[in-house]
Amino acid sequence: MEGIYAFCVGLMTACGIFLTLRGRTFSVVVGLTLLSYAVNLFLFASGRLKLDAAAVLGMSEEYGDPLPQALVLTAIVIGFAMTAFAVILAMRARADLGNDHVDGRIPQTKESARQKAGGQR
Repeated sequence: MEGIYAFCVGLMTACGIFLTLRGRTFSVVVGLTLLSYAVNLFLFASGRLKLDAAAVLGMSEEYGDPLPQALVLTAIVIGFAMTAFAVILAMRARADLGNDHVDGRIPQTKESARQKAGGQR
């Protein structure tokens, strides 16, 4: 179970980094959100994965560590605020620049480069 969990966290981290390095703002926002989810899962796993463990002392013989649960709850709130800020920033950049690219420049294709040079094929 721990191997599958670690693989899923690693896969979410890899997908988040890949999307964060893309050229469009929507991909960057989704990538940051995936990275946030991966960090939340990592923090949750740092408290040891236990089945049938109570979160409150005295309810069972074994209990789950409440500190990672509190950290994940705090990270969820911070991640939501960060995502909302990034979406608003992306919307403002799209309105000001007129496109969705991270650097504000539209990439040049081969066809548009030929048209600029004046050569027709």
